[in-house]
Amino acid sequence: QVQLVESGGGLVQPGGSLRLSCAASGFTFSNYAMHWYRQAPGKERELVANIHSLGVNTNYADSVKGRFTISRDNAKNTVYLQMNSLKPEDTAVYYCKAVIWGREYWGQGTQVTVSS
Repeated sequence: QVQLVESGGGLVQPGGSLRLSCAASGFTFSNYAMHWYRQAPGKERELVANIHSLGVNTNYADSVKGRFTISRDNAKNTVYLQMNSLKPEDTAVYYCKAVIWGREYWGQGTQVTVSS
C-alpha cells in the first residue's frame, strides 16, 4: 500500500533552517510528481511546492520562493524540502502528497515551529 512518511520537523529560531524528508513506498515513486503542503492552526492547507517526477520542473508558493527548495532522490524514493530563512509565519504542520490514478495520498505530517 502507498505510504508517505515525513520527518525532519522541529523547533527552530527565526532565520534558521530545516530540511524535511518524505519517504515513499508502495508505488513507483519516479513516475509521479510530489507535493509539499502545510497547514497552520486555524488556516486551510496550502500548497508549498511541487516537483515533476524526474525533478526537472518545480513550483513554489510566492510566500516561500527564494527561501525553500524542493528536491527528490528517485533512487531513495524520497522527496525533500530545504527551508532556509524561516519565519514565524512558516509555523505549520507540513505534509507530503502524491496523486496516483486520481487518488490523493497524504503523509501524517511533521510539525515545524519557528519561534524565538
